[in-house]
Amino acid sequence: MSREVALMSKIVPLDRLNKEEYGRVICYPRYAPGELEKRLAEIRQLGVKALGFTGMKNINGVPVLGKGCVGIVVLAYTDAEKIALKIRRTDADRKGMKNEAEMLRVANSVNVGPKLLGSSENLLAMEYVDGMFLLKWIEAIEGEYGMEARIRRLLIDILEQCWRLDHRGLDHGELSQAAKHILIDEDEKARVLDFETASLTRRVSNVTSICHFFFMGGKTAELVTATLGEMSKDDLIDALRKYKINLNRRNFEVILKICLTNGPRSKIQ
Repeated sequence: MSREVALMSKIVPLDRLNKEEYGRVICYPRYAPGELEKRLAEIRQLGVKALGFTGMKNINGVPVLGKGCVGIVVLAYTDAEKIALKIRRTDADRKGMKNEAEMLRVANSVNVGPKLLGSSENLLAMEYVDGMFLLKWIEAIEGEYGMEARIRRLLIDILEQCWRLDHRGLDHGELSQAAKHILIDEDEKARVLDFETASLTRRVSNVTSICHFFFMGGKTAELVTATLGEMSKDDLIDALRKYKINLNRRNFEVILKICLTNGPRSKIQ
């Protein structure tokens, strides 16, 4: 069970999900019996056999994994595995989940994000990631042996993922608030979540956004600086400016060096 969810999980098979108690989760926030039946059919088509109601968020007293502006995330069970199921809110500012599914598919192509398992008009089925959100993970290992090396490895992992997204031309769109969008799994690997506002047409800013998040202010930046030491923000800002002009690997590696090694600056092209 994820360290980010409640200890107890209520597993409800599909033939019992037509109860209004669960219908108000599946059709949040505007419950309607007809819409519920439609969504249950979509859930069935994705091979889901049951939903698991657990998590730190809740809807009318029913716990869920996540609750956002676009969807509600719940545990789901197929014959083969436990997965995460994102259910479109009935008041979402989009008609379906097709675009988010495509954005996640593109992210997966560069080995970023939970694996896309399927989608429908109102649903997104994804790999379930067991772990802790970024800031809680950093706080949890504070003072532990090897903390500096572990955080350094994690930052390299995250920065490399952001570079791959930039190189692919996919902008996540919300990494300036990375604490809500990066989960650390049991192998201490970063998993970037929530591609609902991602874009292939907007100018990419994944590396820039994550650098601002980690090094330019806020609680996470304070924790990282306290662990790894001070780095030159002026050098970083200059490197990011040059990187925006030319998104090449050499310029990215200069950013990586400034952020994580505090070594001498390399030549930026």
